[in-house]
Amino acid sequence: MESIFIILYIIQFLLIIYISVSNIYILIFAFASLFKYKIKKTINKNFKRFIILIPAYKEDEVILNVCHLSLLQNYPYDKFEILVIADNLNETTLQKLKESGVKVICVDFENSTKTKALQYAANYITDNEYDTAIILDADNIMEKDFLCKINNSITNENTVIQGHRTAKNINTGYAILDAVSEEINNNIFRKGHRTLGLSAALIGSAIAIDIKLFKKYISEIKAIGGFDKELELILLKNNIKIDYFPDALVYDEKIQDKGSFSKQRKRWLSAQFYYFKKFLPDATYHLITNGNINYFNKALQMMFLPRILLLGLSFLAVCINLLLCNPIFLNLWLINLILICISISISIPKEYYNKKFLYALLSIPSAFFTILLLLFKLKNANKSYIHTQHTINENQKK
Repeated sequence: MESIFIILYIIQFLLIIYISVSNIYILIFAFASLFKYKIKKTINKNFKRFIILIPAYKEDEVILNVCHLSLLQNYPYDKFEILVIADNLNETTLQKLKESGVKVICVDFENSTKTKALQYAANYITDNEYDTAIILDADNIMEKDFLCKINNSITNENTVIQGHRTAKNINTGYAILDAVSEEINNNIFRKGHRTLGLSAALIGSAIAIDIKLFKKYISEIKAIGGFDKELELILLKNNIKIDYFPDALVYDEKIQDKGSFSKQRKRWLSAQFYYFKKFLPDATYHLITNGNINYFNKALQMMFLPRILLLGLSFLAVCINLLLCNPIFLNLWLINLILICISISISIPKEYYNKKFLYALLSIPSAFFTILLLLFKLKNANKSYIHTQHTINENQKK
């Protein structure tokens, strides 16, 4: 019996170390995000030629509206084109897209993925046609000055830029939590990292990338889910730093229900742990041999649990140790709970502190247990494409 307690104590101690490292890492960059960093931008009179790539898998409900609004950019009309990679769209949608003035290429994959769609597009376009590729999701809506802002921020040094993806809908508790989570990520893993001189994280859309880099590195990606993580790791391995431009906004549909939340997070968690195992050894080697801290830092990030799990596990551990009257572990878990609460609190934009957000907090327990259970259901999840269906309503039209 005594040996069992010793084993449980060791497990809890190791868990505390793991959670503490995660919380301290997040807290450092959360604090860094409170400070400004200089964004290299100019008034560029030479308009770059943009190709806006929109993979659309069974997205008939949203793609027409997205393309219509994308054509309304405050940017020379002859300097940008929209290319829809149409996968399983119906004939009526395809016809309307072609009539609207966007380019359409139809694909038919045995197993559809965003990676395959982008690789097909990379083979379709040529280097001398465009300067920069913009990657969007089929539900993304760019603010009207997005291309102008990106044009003024791309330089010979800034060849890959992550735009500021933000919510276009906060109509449910889950949508608000998803929106808040994205803004926390923007502050910690993008603004906070750039403030301290490190590379920003990619999201998966609202990405601007030099066309030659895109064509070169997209072909190396084997991802079924999480193509952005693999692309980011490959870029960092080759010492290509990613900048973040918080003023260049792209509106993104947020998850609205528990089912969609579960599917999305399962895809993210599976990709995260898969790339952690795949890239950490190589990233460690590059850190030691040539000091590539950005590559190592990104691989290390894959080790950390989602913040909602850090928060929930710390809270549960406090409650358990309080009942067991275990003061040493109780104090350690209390410190961790305080650390993650501080990190989250200072990373949430002020405009989200309202009655709707307080209502959304009621969904946290459900979201926590949903993600916790997903940790035990990740086997082979990264071997199949998990699609999140998007919708549109009048409130989402910008």
